[in-house]
Amino acid sequence: MAYVIAEPCIGTKDTACVDACPVDCIHPKKDEEAHATEEMLYIDPVECIDCGACVPVCPVSAIFALDDLPEKWKHFTERNAQYYGR
Repeated sequence: MAYVIAEPCIGTKDTACVDACPVDCIHPKKDEEAHATEEMLYIDPVECIDCGACVPVCPVSAIFALDDLPEKWKHFTERNAQYYGR
């Protein structure tokens, strides 16, 4: 079970989650070119170790365990995976 970043991140892109992630699976980071053009951040579903460290630091409560993702945002599971070509 991976974690998923959903709709509340759009336009926010706060990188507290990036800093909290012990395996560097949340992108784009502020120093990456894609940070300027992407509307949100994404979690790599393969690299995510399901630690949950990102959840409490998100200021907009945009990060959910896959099983807890609200139905209205289920499509963000695929969107996160697509960002990484998965």
